[in-house]
Amino acid sequence: MESMVRLMDQEQEVTTTTNRCIWVNGPVIVGAGPSGLATAACLREQNVPFVVLERADCIASLWQNRTYDRLKLHLPKKFCQLPKMPFPESFPEYPTKRQFIDYLESYASRFDINPKFNECVQTARFDETSGLWRVKTVSSTESTRTEVEYICRWLVVATGENAERVVPEIDGLDEFTGEVIHACDYKSGEKFAGKKVLVVGCGNSGMEVSLDLANHFAKPSMVVRSSFHVMPREVMGKSTFELAMKMLAWLPLWLVDKILLVLCWLVLGNIEKYGLKRPEMGPMALKSVKGKTPVLDIGALEKIRSGKINVVPGVKRFDGNRVELVNGEQLEIDSVVLATGYRSNVPYWLQESEFFAKNGFPKAANSGWKGRTGLYAVGFTRRGLSGVSMDAVKIAQDIGSVWKLETKQPSKRSTASHRRFLTSILNSMLMFYLIMHRTGSI
Repeated sequence: MESMVRLMDQEQEVTTTTNRCIWVNGPVIVGAGPSGLATAACLREQNVPFVVLERADCIASLWQNRTYDRLKLHLPKKFCQLPKMPFPESFPEYPTKRQFIDYLESYASRFDINPKFNECVQTARFDETSGLWRVKTVSSTESTRTEVEYICRWLVVATGENAERVVPEIDGLDEFTGEVIHACDYKSGEKFAGKKVLVVGCGNSGMEVSLDLANHFAKPSMVVRSSFHVMPREVMGKSTFELAMKMLAWLPLWLVDKILLVLCWLVLGNIEKYGLKRPEMGPMALKSVKGKTPVLDIGALEKIRSGKINVVPGVKRFDGNRVELVNGEQLEIDSVVLATGYRSNVPYWLQESEFFAKNGFPKAANSGWKGRTGLYAVGFTRRGLSGVSMDAVKIAQDIGSVWKLETKQPSKRSTASHRRFLTSILNSMLMFYLIMHRTGSI
């Protein structure tokens, strides 16, 4: 959406509009983040051509432009690597933001993935008449606005779960006299030293931003509006996530949750006395049913215990430089960081309602990688980067099987050769019609 707004702001300066129609001999992938790159690499291994469209000017723009400096991967690197290429052995168990970006750039280079940058998808719809997808994009320079329509048989939605920031509507927030930023614009707590900062949100981002603020001698107050699970990142030097995965291979989910909660109590103690209430549903069940990820603690709890991070209930309203909480308490604050998460942007551009729900996620959450009419989704199954890899492999294999069958060299059966010849002629005629229609010639 930000790219769309930016393009609208530039509209007054545009003097020339150019239109093009391009046939893609393979799938169009929307998004050049980890999901899009993983799918492209798997397609490359299948010898299937593709086009990757990206609205930003770089790959993995969320990681490059919308993450804080201290960010590290929350899970061990072996659970975060993309298909066909592991992390370098020299990387630590939990790679930094910069290391992960370097890995993604090396990944794109190795598999010769060259996205078309600064192309913001406006609409994508399936043309029932032709049986093809029509994907319209727009890009602008100082003097030219370029509109392109890509025609393809397969469409892969790889824009991910976190395409757009979520900004809540809170009474009086617009009139707040201090600085208000979303967590995607937060880089470091250095400039907030000595300031009273309200962090709205208590997920992994909210906890890490609060920790970073405390480490830079700010005075953060973290808003906790609902219950959530907090787990240690490691137990006795072993990844808690890895431990859970190993147990799930042998034990029922409910028992794994029971064991994890006992371990959390032994390692972290009773966290409810600090205002952090746990849900009734276990951490793995909650992740499976609602997609709500547990918070992996990397030091924020210790700051909460010592009073360097203040935990407060929900916000009722803002008034000048003060905030009134739902319990009637009032706080004077200097700045606000909205760690209120992200959402999918698919409903803004994809004209389809059978596979995707109104919230921008596939309706079949756990198996939502394949729809009808050549539509696919990668990175929406709420299983992190490991889920991205699984989706990408499945999609490439599914498209690749059809591609290999249809591009197979002619055998002695002349009827099959005739069919391929006729299909080629019909496709050429169809493309000619679409291009002529797009340019207004007919």
